[in-house]
Amino acid sequence: MTDLFHTPKNEPHSQMNSSAPLAERMRPATLEEYTGQEHILAPGKLLRRAVEAGRLSSILLYGPPGTGKTTLARIIAKTTSAAFEAFSGVENSVADLRKALQRAGERRDLAGTKTVLFIDEIHRLNKSQQDVLLPALEDGTVQFIGATTHNPYFVLTSALVSRSQVFQLEGLKPEHLVALQRRAIADTERGLGHLLIHAELDALEHLAVQSEGDARKCLNALELAALTTPANEHGTVHISLAEAQDSIQRKAVVYDRDGDQHYDTISALIKSIRGGDPDASLYWLARMLVAGEDIRFLARRLVILASEDVGMADPQALPLAVAALQAVEFVGLPEAQVPLAHATVYLATAPKSNRAYAAVLAARKDVEEGRTLAVPRALRDTHYKAAKEPGQPEYIYPHDFEGSYVPQAYLEEGRRYYHPTENGSERRVRERLEYWRSLFDAAQAAPKKAPTQAGH
Repeated sequence: MTDLFHTPKNEPHSQMNSSAPLAERMRPATLEEYTGQEHILAPGKLLRRAVEAGRLSSILLYGPPGTGKTTLARIIAKTTSAAFEAFSGVENSVADLRKALQRAGERRDLAGTKTVLFIDEIHRLNKSQQDVLLPALEDGTVQFIGATTHNPYFVLTSALVSRSQVFQLEGLKPEHLVALQRRAIADTERGLGHLLIHAELDALEHLAVQSEGDARKCLNALELAALTTPANEHGTVHISLAEAQDSIQRKAVVYDRDGDQHYDTISALIKSIRGGDPDASLYWLARMLVAGEDIRFLARRLVILASEDVGMADPQALPLAVAALQAVEFVGLPEAQVPLAHATVYLATAPKSNRAYAAVLAARKDVEEGRTLAVPRALRDTHYKAAKEPGQPEYIYPHDFEGSYVPQAYLEEGRRYYHPTENGSERRVRERLEYWRSLFDAAQAAPKKAPTQAGH
């Protein structure tokens, strides 16, 4: 029989198993030990305030593996002095959930104790299983925390999402992972402090970058390196870059994410795509992926390039690049390299035009140099009384005319900024624009008369 007045066996206060992996042993126990996620947990942020005040309602934690979702749930339970019931969307059944909810209700009614119900991989529960939780969320029987690596708005029922606050966790930065490794090396109780370890900075940085934001992967690789590297004659375990490479089975790529290598390589990628070389483009993309470059940074650069360098020569380039960005956000690594490669090849082989970009730069230059123009009177808003001045020119509605075009001045000085090329789809845009401009020039030269509307 469950003791309602004591913490369940899966409560985070339980004694740590010394044979557990390093990542499990080093799991933070307090918010002060927790690393990363400053965007939601820094002092003053909503989630931090809610946890510290004990006023947290149901939440969904969404983010890549190894970013601290389970750890955060355990910290919340400890901070709020709540019992902790942990379940898996893969392993546990509806019957298990019902029993947990029953225990939580009894614990609340008989002892006044709150229960944190944590469900990992909640996206694995089907709709009926998710619906089992709704009554308990409604009446506050449990403080629910769900964790998922998938976007909850896509994989969970709207009823469950609407009853929860969604917090997105991000992959840990390399500097966070280096700090975690240093802490593990120094910790004599839970970490590797019982060993005399000297780890070179480039080794720690390699493990951090190759772990792709996953603290679990990083710490377990560090432990493997520490336990499989023989001590020298002084009893010191020396972890160099070579040992780090072996422990994570990936070689280091000469690449500095914050220095010249970063800027040189992204420059090479952009220039290769602009130059129409898909092979070189894929090489530079692969080099950045292997080096651990932020996939969202890469996707954003492709979106910019789609407008700046392909532009109107292939209007489908921008929506395809945006779709690649969304796919990268949705699937994460390693699958994200597929839409990134797709977009890279498409952009490299597309016809190119930078004329739309050049046009807005020219227009901005005029504005910034003080060549501003008044809005033509016919184009001004007429919804307020003072705007309807006697003799004000009438705005001519283009849809009333054949081809939905009528010669009309939209810029009084007749400045022209956009000059389309003959490349790809922009050839048709050029032909259409030249026709309209010829009609406008002819209308300007002809004696003034009312334009003829379609069907008149």
